[in-house]
Amino acid sequence: MVFCCLHCYVAVAQNNETVPQDIGTGNAAINIAVSVEAEPTGDSYYAEAERNEKSGDLNGALTLFGKAAFEYNSSRNFNAYGAALLRLSNVHFLLNNFSEAEQVVLNVALKNYSRIGNRIGQMDSYNQLGKVYFASNKLTQSLWFYTQQGILARQLKNNPAYINSMLGIISIKIKKKEYSLALKDVNKAELFARTNKVSQYNAQFKNTRNILKGKVNQKK
Repeated sequence: MVFCCLHCYVAVAQNNETVPQDIGTGNAAINIAVSVEAEPTGDSYYAEAERNEKSGDLNGALTLFGKAAFEYNSSRNFNAYGAALLRLSNVHFLLNNFSEAEQVVLNVALKNYSRIGNRIGQMDSYNQLGKVYFASNKLTQSLWFYTQQGILARQLKNNPAYINSMLGIISIKIKKKEYSLALKDVNKAELFARTNKVSQYNAQFKNTRNILKGKVNQKK
């Protein structure tokens, strides 16, 4: 889907080159100066896509994030290009288009971030792939990407991202019914968060514990 959209935008851009407009009047030609509005930018497409996503128009957001990605790539703003691709992937994810969500990150966003050496972008790409593979029930792939996210997060000293990767791994273990291992990881993640004064995941820790408690009781 994303490749088709981006190719379409290329074709449109090639066919919309500005040319003088001559209107023939007998043997003379009058050159008319045409006033045109400023062309939309990647930023304007991106902002409009965010508004559409927030309002629930996911198909509109999909189109606009694709246009934003095309504009950023054309202007060689590769960091913004990667960000737009990740948002595009996430809208596919919200629409349950898991294959498209995977391909946008794996074949485009991750390669873009690797090429420009943006390790934060790579880390975010790993997180997105972990999430997509988990939703697709591809738990081995999901575990690998969440683990890679965690490794990069530790290297970058990004504590929230590291905890986020741990929560992803815990979700996998719960789905695999490895409840004791999942509980150990919850304890480890909670201790890490408390030691590093990261409080934003407290509700998730509590919710995860409740889920584990319910699963264990159900198993008994």
